[in-house]
Formats: sequence, C-alpha cells, structure tokens
Amino acid sequence: MIGITSGGGTLADFNDAPAAQAERDLLACCAVPDWAREVAAGRPYRDLHALVESAAAGLLRLSWEQVAQALAAHPRIGEHVGGRDRESAWSRREQAGMDGADAATRAALVEANRAYERRFGHLFLIFASGRTDAELLAAARGRLTNDAATERPVVHGELRKIALQRLERLIG
Repeated sequence: MIGITSGGGTLADFNDAPAAQAERDLLACCAVPDWAREVAAGRPYRDLHALVESAAAGLLRLSWEQVAQALAAHPRIGEHVGGRDRESAWSRREQAGMDGADAATRAALVEANRAYERRFGHLFLIFASGRTDAELLAAARGRLTNDAATERPVVHGELRKIALQRLERLIG
C-alpha cells in the first residue's frame, strides 16, 4: 500500500486496500466505526466524486450518539495539538488560524470552550480551516446563544465538513 496510510494516496490505493486498512483510514476522517465500515464496503468507487457522495450520505445518517462519538476524537479549538499521527497533523493544519493568536484571544477561547462544554456537554466543534482566531472566537461565543435543539444540527454539519475535507486529503 503506497501513500494511503499517511494520506495523499490515490483512489486506486483506497479501492485496493484491505477492508481493515480502508476502515482505519476512514476513521481518521470521522471516528465512527459504523460509518467507516459502510464507506469501505462501498468500494470500489469509480471516482472521487462517487466516494465523497457515498461518504456524505453516510454522514447525514449519523445519529446524535455517533456524532458524539466522533466529537471525542477532536481536540478543543485553540488547544495545542500534540502527536505525530495523521489526525493530529490534520487538526494542526485545520486550526492554523490560531497560530498567531495573542494571549488574550487564547484565554477568551479557553473560556468560551469551557462555557460551551458546560452548556452542551460536549466540545465546541467547528470547521476551522481558513478561519482566523477572531472568527473562531466569535463563532464560539455566537453558538453559545443556541439551545441544544438548534446546536446539534450545527455540530453535525461542522463534523460533515471536517470529515469530507479530510477524506479528500486522504485520497489526495
């Protein structure tokens, strides 16, 4: 298997990988084993579009319990992401907008994360790619005004965006 285990593989690599490897690679995109099994079972995919469509459809069907399971695999926004694995590298890349944040913004984001977790019982998840520290902080504060019924679909949507971006990175 060339490349697929570290990301940037080809669709042919993904289609030809043993099922267990394909599922492990998909779990790096979204940590829901049922979703990973379903997408891996759909191979071979004729093109990237077909793979993304299948993955997106599966993500739409995730229950809230599965979304919560996936949330457990994500670091807090603004938190230092250690680790040398693919998911850690992706998280660092996705949160690059925080790289230049000053101490006051970082402290405010820590407090917004804590308030969010107290309010909703899970971490604040946002598609952070391309967003600045100020945008991330404003989004966290803004979403604190939601009730749970409003926030859950927002979280689900953010998870889908992250997972699909990671899938496209995985296939390269």
